[in-house]
Amino acid sequence: MNSKITEILPSDQYNQQLISLVHPHDWINPNPQKQYDLVVIGAGTAGLVVAAGAAGLDLGLKIALIEKHLMGGDCLNFGCVPSKAIIRSGKIIGEILKAEKLGIKTQENEIDFAYIMERMRKIRAGISHHDSAQRFKNLGIDVFFGSAHFFDQNTIEVEGLKLHYKKAVIATGAKPIIPNIEGINDVNFYTNETIFSLTKLPPSLAVMGGGAIGSELAQVFNRLGSQVTLLHKHDYILNKEDKQAREIIQNTFLQEGINLILNSQILKVELTENGKKIDYISNGQKNSITVSDILVCIGREPNIKELNLEKVGVEYDLKKGVKINDYLQTTNPRIFAAGDVCLGEKFTHTADAAARIVIKNTLFSPFGLGKAKFSDLIIPRVTYTDPEVAHVGKSPHQLVTEGLDFNTITVLMDKVDRAITDEETEGFVKIYHQKNSDKILGATIVASHAGEMISEITLAMVNNIGLNGISKVIHSYPTQAEAIKKAADAYRRTLLTPQSRRILKLLSKLT
Repeated sequence: MNSKITEILPSDQYNQQLISLVHPHDWINPNPQKQYDLVVIGAGTAGLVVAAGAAGLDLGLKIALIEKHLMGGDCLNFGCVPSKAIIRSGKIIGEILKAEKLGIKTQENEIDFAYIMERMRKIRAGISHHDSAQRFKNLGIDVFFGSAHFFDQNTIEVEGLKLHYKKAVIATGAKPIIPNIEGINDVNFYTNETIFSLTKLPPSLAVMGGGAIGSELAQVFNRLGSQVTLLHKHDYILNKEDKQAREIIQNTFLQEGINLILNSQILKVELTENGKKIDYISNGQKNSITVSDILVCIGREPNIKELNLEKVGVEYDLKKGVKINDYLQTTNPRIFAAGDVCLGEKFTHTADAAARIVIKNTLFSPFGLGKAKFSDLIIPRVTYTDPEVAHVGKSPHQLVTEGLDFNTITVLMDKVDRAITDEETEGFVKIYHQKNSDKILGATIVASHAGEMISEITLAMVNNIGLNGISKVIHSYPTQAEAIKKAADAYRRTLLTPQSRRILKLLSKLT
């Protein structure tokens, strides 16, 4: 029987249902088989996809999957699923904020925070059967719960059991970075792993970090009624994004009443009678704020400390994670890695794509033939603020650094009919294409549904479809995705040189 009891607060019916599926209290680890074709450490997105994908081939492979905490990993339990559930509620508040512009007179709206969080827990529990221990057992996979480490070159140990492997995959994910700030460990603070346990709305919330996670949660908690202060060490939030994109999001935050403290360095945190006091420097000036709660979102670091990687010759960096080559192979050729434990792009869809590469390279590339490369992937990313920010391919900064000649086509959303009718004109579509070619090198979209729209450009890039190809595609009218069609048409118009116009004029006379 599993001796370590897992608990997720609050201990209601939905969290109990979640635990019963992704870390059952009565789970009994199986007797290990003589040897496994593949042992996967970590049952987050990458580990689940590797295990299920290999088992689903129905080739009789012996596969073991080990999870220390909760199957489903960060995405199901502390990331994508719970955050997007409450962001959906925040989106409704955003609609209400612009209701009068649409002719709707609204009265004071009551926000039921407890119900919003209960709904999130219900959704999470309802989805969790996809990642359940029983489902993976039914796939023929031996599922083990417990802390795993490499015992020797051929063996992984978990809860005193020794699993012998032909090949192994490290997919242990990442965890929140806790900043080295005086007093931070003396006050209760939240991370993405604990914030979703709330049942009462924090009256005031300081969010440390203005990257994607910090920005998403700052906006939604502000919309749900917290007085939010966002502290960020750079000039702009979302500082890795397009300059125009981050300016739009930053201005939106200011309009919605979020207190932004930029160029800031946090000096000290302490508990006072009035709350949690944060001393900081911003633009050279010392100051302080006092809040009821603190959310730390300054980044994530790989889960590698207990794996005993030295024992098997796997090199790693405590900040960057497991060292891998382009085939996701570690410095031990029999051990691979996938997901947040080794990749800079810490997204669920990246972990999924990397896992598929691992399946091919561990099981179906004899003598190294036909191995898949991670660098061949074209990976989009989305920040789920309102409006959303999406990007794929190379940024202008990367293109300049690499010495590539390119042009940028920009279509503002206030020129798109559907965006105008929806009162969602803040944003744009930018497509970066190779100079004197329609080849798409990258794109940035800021729009209400940018995360959906970026997929069209990603599809085009993966299949080597240029702007000419997109221009031929009929887009339903009116949609906000028409902005992409407008960008492609704008490229086509650049081809109308004086000489081509003369030829077209001649053709029209001969027709």
